[in-house]
Amino acid sequence: MTGTRRPGGVRSLGASLLDDVLAETLDPAYAQAAEARAARDEPPASRRPRAQVLVALTMAVAGLLLAVTYNQASAREQGRQEIRAALVRDIQDESAVSDDLAVQLEELRAEVSRTSDDLLAATAVGQRALDALARAEQGTAAVAVTGPGLLVTLANAEADADDDPVGGGTSENSGERVQDGDLQKVVNALWASGAEAISINGQRLGPTSAIRFAGEAVLVDFRPVTNPYEISAIGEPDELAAAFLLDPEVRSVAWVSKNYGLRFDFAKEDELSLPAASPPELRVAVPLDTTRRDAGADPSPGG
Repeated sequence: MTGTRRPGGVRSLGASLLDDVLAETLDPAYAQAAEARAARDEPPASRRPRAQVLVALTMAVAGLLLAVTYNQASAREQGRQEIRAALVRDIQDESAVSDDLAVQLEELRAEVSRTSDDLLAATAVGQRALDALARAEQGTAAVAVTGPGLLVTLANAEADADDDPVGGGTSENSGERVQDGDLQKVVNALWASGAEAISINGQRLGPTSAIRFAGEAVLVDFRPVTNPYEISAIGEPDELAAAFLLDPEVRSVAWVSKNYGLRFDFAKEDELSLPAASPPELRVAVPLDTTRRDAGADPSPGG
């Protein structure tokens, strides 16, 4: 029949284009672009181990740098501790030399004193002068004394062995060290409690004595004393201890010691020996007007 297409015959142009559209629904250019984008977003499996190795290497280097930094900081802290210990040794060595010279000076003074005493004791006026001089020396702590009393000890807090040398937290904190103010409070409380003579680590205190803090050293009359600090006070032990413990300043020091780990204790002693203090510097001297005094007058300034 005319116009009827038989099976297997030639297809028309329109039918061929429709088949192509149904067979390839995505343009090849779009498919290539999609593949390229997928390749960029998801690296191949062969590249992933390399990236993991780089991350691990970076973390290892960062850990190494952190360890080196910590070790350097710890070494600097140790160096500071060594320098501080060397300075303390130097102070102690110089103090020993100064102590030797002080002993020699005391020996010479004792010799001069014996000679002057012998000369003054030859007359009645001279003997009264000796008595007045003895009273003045007692008041200025110029002579050594011995007797019962109270021994008070103050000491810095002990360092913790587990403290971090870099992070701090050791007894180098100012609150964990005995301050000059702590010693001043204890000394003033002992004077107020009736102490007749006081010394700190063998340094005798007089009317003009000063307790100061210089750097990391406590100075008593410009001479360094080191931790622990032993304060010796001569007086009747029971009465001295009772009045000392009731003093508000002592309670303040006790509170600081308890909260910061300082050592603060005291003991009654049957016998304490305190050396003589360094004599005060002579700045003004006025000659004695003997013409206005009777032959038997008291030669002391108040006579």
